[in-house]
Amino acid sequence: MSPLRQQMQNDMVIRGMAARTQESYLSAVRGLARYYRRPPDAVSVEEVQSYVLHLLQERGLSVSTCSLVANGLRFFYRTTLGQTETEFYLPRPKQPQRLPQILSREEIAKLFEVTTNLKHRVLLMTTYGAGLRVSEVASLKVTDIDSQRLTIRVQQGKGAKDRYPLLSKRLLLELRRYWIAYRPKQWLFPMRDGRHPIAARAVQKIYYNAKRKAGIAKQCVIHGLRHAFATHLLEAGVDLHTIQRLLGHGHLSTTMRYFHLVSRREDHFTARSVRGPGAKALLNRVPTARWAGGAAGGGGGLSPLRASLPQHAYALRSATPRDARYRDLPHGGARRAARAV
Repeated sequence: MSPLRQQMQNDMVIRGMAARTQESYLSAVRGLARYYRRPPDAVSVEEVQSYVLHLLQERGLSVSTCSLVANGLRFFYRTTLGQTETEFYLPRPKQPQRLPQILSREEIAKLFEVTTNLKHRVLLMTTYGAGLRVSEVASLKVTDIDSQRLTIRVQQGKGAKDRYPLLSKRLLLELRRYWIAYRPKQWLFPMRDGRHPIAARAVQKIYYNAKRKAGIAKQCVIHGLRHAFATHLLEAGVDLHTIQRLLGHGHLSTTMRYFHLVSRREDHFTARSVRGPGAKALLNRVPTARWAGGAAGGGGGLSPLRASLPQHAYALRSATPRDARYRDLPHGGARRAARAV
């Protein structure tokens, strides 16, 4: 490793940047050096701007990718090399403001229904039911599940912030069923060796396979489950500040964009209809296992399930055609759970 690269990496570590951000910034500087076949500190400002223009026009990279490259180069020249704004000015490409496509409750239910692998289905249900990012659900530990307080602890999520999203009783039942079948020790969704958490790329592949089987044509990535979680809560009448805390947004303006995604159809939830008799029926759409005993037991999390889940109490009954139906979304009873939070 060259001294210049080491210095840049040290600058990012001191500022507490995430590992993925560090790799993206280093890759941006590495690409610039390869393009001009010179050390990056020997490349002029005009050449840097020409390189970003080359990425946009000739290579056809997306605006978001070019913005990331520009941020990495800006950090290198201004922070690592210590150049001022007048010495190094690189405009940030303007990103078009696009609204994501939102999966409906029926599409979410279909997504879970076609996922026959128990681990994969519970992983997708946890992502949607708690509104998690892909990196957050992949790094969950068994001890992060608090069955007494009905919360999930997200440790050091985006922006190095902890938070406690929702954990509905329905999702807790599915997590317990998954724990009985797989018995994960440290990581909630580990790799096959059991010693490392599942990779984010593997989680994305699971989602795309389920989306293809469900025949969903909407252009949305796995982050769309998080968008759907927030939008469905807003349609159910949950207040904006509660959704902001559940999602871990630092600014309310970030959460307010979901106002543009809310469906105004009469058969969807509104702040008034959530209290009506038809509100519960709209949420009764997610598959669940049938248990031969009470399933709302306590326990401090999934790790002490030997105490909170007696073997005779949670024996699975024989499957029936009724089991294949969706009865409740993972965050069913959203208003009640949100008030508890």
